[in-house]
Amino acid sequence: QVQLVESGGGLVQAGGSLRLSCAASGLAFSIYSMGWFRQAPGKERERVATVSWSDDNTYYADSVKGRFTISRDNAKNTVYLQMNTLKPEDTAVYYCAARRSTATMYNFWGQGTQVTVSS
Repeated sequence: QVQLVESGGGLVQAGGSLRLSCAASGLAFSIYSMGWFRQAPGKERERVATVSWSDDNTYYADSVKGRFTISRDNAKNTVYLQMNTLKPEDTAVYYCAARRSTATMYNFWGQGTQVTVSS
């Protein structure tokens, strides 16, 4: 049974930092690309950052470039999202997702962690 468990969310003031973690189990982590997505109230889910299974390719949404960094530790089956210089518009539920290297869609999702940035 695949499980993705996010942690590290919380309330932070604008300009602050948070580090999200996503611990994966039940899958061969090293052959899965991993991603962070977010969804704010009343908005569609947005892809925030992804890292390839081979750890040689990353993607960032324009809105977070230069502020967020995605990384993975295959020895710990964990993917991270370091979020710096947070803005109120970063407020959302953040979800971790996994996509097998041969797949086109993210097919495993965590339950999400709330990030709230106060102004």
